Amino acid sequence: MGSDVEFSNVKGTRDILPEDALVWRRIEEVIRKKMREYNYQELQMPTFEYTELFRKSTGKDTDVFQKEMYTFKDKGGRSLALKPEGTPSVVRMYLQHGMKSRGVFQKFYYIERMFRQEKPQKGRLREFRSFGAEAIGSKSALTDAELIKSALDIMDELGIKGIEVKINSIGCQKCRKEFMKEFKKFLQQKLDSLCEDCQRRFTTNPMRIMDCKVDKRKLIDAPVPLDYLCDDCRRHFSELEKHLDYLEIDYKVDTFLARGLDYYTRTVFEFIHSELGAQDAVGGGGRYDGLIKFLGGKDAPASGYAMGMDRMLLLMPKVKEYREIDIYIVTLDVKSDIIGWELLYKLRENGFSADKDCLGRSPKAQFREADRQNATWTIIIGGEERKKGVVQLKRMKTGKQKEVPLDIEAIKREIKC
Repeated sequence: MGSDVEFSNVKGTRDILPEDALVWRRIEEVIRKKMREYNYQELQMPTFEYTELFRKSTGKDTDVFQKEMYTFKDKGGRSLALKPEGTPSVVRMYLQHGMKSRGVFQKFYYIERMFRQEKPQKGRLREFRSFGAEAIGSKSALTDAELIKSALDIMDELGIKGIEVKINSIGCQKCRKEFMKEFKKFLQQKLDSLCEDCQRRFTTNPMRIMDCKVDKRKLIDAPVPLDYLCDDCRRHFSELEKHLDYLEIDYKVDTFLARGLDYYTRTVFEFIHSELGAQDAVGGGGRYDGLIKFLGGKDAPASGYAMGMDRMLLLMPKVKEYREIDIYIVTLDVKSDIIGWELLYKLRENGFSADKDCLGRSPKAQFREADRQNATWTIIIGGEERKKGVVQLKRMKTGKQKEVPLDIEAIKREIKC
């Protein structure tokens, strides 16, 4: 950065330069392609919502709500929040727009910017890109397995290798009561040795202690939700394992996996990669069967996941994405310049990406610019070409050059043959 720059980007945000934008565009193209294959429909949500939406859905005692949300009052005194995650907004949209009338079972995805005020780390920014998939209306474990498969397919197409899938079941409200009773008994004996956050969570949200990176080693002998599942939840988890086996997905059962949000029930899962260090989750999700009813709708089962695209970017093979254009026009004199501009706009009208020098540079400099722009073709126009009513069409990769009539249809035919 130059010493004359007065401002820089805010800590925890990222500037996307042209060469970076090409990579981001590729990620989004792959996501959209795979989501179409899985028959998911795209949603686009507002940047901010009422704070109450996240307090009620995400949970008032979660780290997301307590520590990480950007909240503010608008001029009308309403409390608003930059969205820290996507599921509450998807459910709100589903209910507000009566989307259940479109079908009993619906599948959505989103690609959005999210915001969390936490310490910036590798692949963990305060403004970050996230994509998520949500399936509403199915209580089947097959839906959970398909969600996991869709995320793995996307990462595979992007060249991301070495993903580990972790799964668990945290049960339903019915069977979780007995687990929480025994878990709190266990924690009570160790409470003084737990970190400050976990001591607070003991009162507000004990299950979050399972997910603590600091105290996890102290919980080796703790009760786990899998041991307290009711028959329905146990059957659901067994079905999930069966479907994952059928899809030939390798996975590991992590009995302490809980995720960090209050709305999860039964299935929870994460995508882990060792290269990310302590914060090793690329993304994750699970089932949230009670959330739609909790937010005022008719009871409907649902499940979904979200992936951190900034973390995916870190794990992608470092292949340089090249910007290129179809045609660059080189003109050798002033009169040819006028013809060049006319031809440029005709080329663009016919669907070609095309450009031309506007700085009055020499032919040599124009050819250098054609190289810099990675032009596939160069069209050359000079005095001789004007007299004959032709252009010189040069294939940049091979250097082969051919005389072609100065006619857009003739040029199109030559380029496409």
